[in-house]
Amino acid sequence: MNKRTLLIGAAAAVAMLPGLAFAQEVTLRLHQFLPPVATVPAKILKPWGEELTAASDGRIVIQHFDAMALGGRPPELLDQARDGVVDLAMTVVGYTPGRYPRTEVFELPFMMKNPVGTSRAFWEMVETDFQESEYQDVKVLGAWVHGPGVIHTKDPVTKLEDMKGKTLRGPTRVINDMLSELGATPVGMPLPAIPEALSKGVVNGTVIPWEVTPSIRLAELVSNHAEFSGDEALYTATIVLVMNKAKYDALPDDLKAILDEKSGAALSTFAAEVMFEYDKPGRDIAVEKGNTIVQLDEAEVARWKEAAQPVVARWVADMDSKGIDGQALIDQAKGLIDKYSN
Repeated sequence: MNKRTLLIGAAAAVAMLPGLAFAQEVTLRLHQFLPPVATVPAKILKPWGEELTAASDGRIVIQHFDAMALGGRPPELLDQARDGVVDLAMTVVGYTPGRYPRTEVFELPFMMKNPVGTSRAFWEMVETDFQESEYQDVKVLGAWVHGPGVIHTKDPVTKLEDMKGKTLRGPTRVINDMLSELGATPVGMPLPAIPEALSKGVVNGTVIPWEVTPSIRLAELVSNHAEFSGDEALYTATIVLVMNKAKYDALPDDLKAILDEKSGAALSTFAAEVMFEYDKPGRDIAVEKGNTIVQLDEAEVARWKEAAQPVVARWVADMDSKGIDGQALIDQAKGLIDKYSN
């Protein structure tokens, strides 16, 4: 046996030693639907990826593919992560209607108080329930909600009756049910489709938080915005960052530990804080443009809350038909939201 053969054999043997697994480097492809300038990719996902790279001494690298650059449509993102088409995917859960019913509890009308507290509640329920009951096919790395949902329309909404005759884009089936119950005609579509739908008159308004409005130049497309006073928001939507399970399981233990530390509650809280923080700059753009921003007073908001109650009742009945205790989920979510918001 010559010296070269001995060296190759020795190198192969050393590489298989468990203690030297630290040498492994991992590149993860992250796919999501928002443009790269939007808050979530620019201020949350990319800083999170940089933090992972730094904490792992360069051994974890996140490749970011924004605006569906790898193909498909936003409702397919969770399946792309499940099937290993991508390693990581960020999406709005409700873009896949009815598939993650328990998660919808956080989308119910006037459920959310503080988005950071609500996100912490969402993450706790993922850890204790949803990961096993709803997200068995993927590994959830983060779960959060955006800031208070706002109604943005071409014609003003100053009272409940103004919803009649409005055709509004909504993000999820629960929120669309709420819009319908409040008198509007809902049209479901992912966020990137909003500008064209408004320009072509497919819809004459939308519900989204202030934070994301600059990325689609919404203040140039509509000039009226309705906010809600009081502790509870009209609605919020649920957002997750998930990972292919096989890819996660294949990580070396030390890299898995780093990923776990930088994800979960830490990532969920950070994401909610950043999205909420960027509501103000989005709102400021509408103010600077001279748009009309109306804040409905508590008496008017109380009318909306009462009008939205059938949505909650229908959701509970729907959960019951699936063998899920919907009222128990509402009670648990409210309790956790109060716990983390105080």
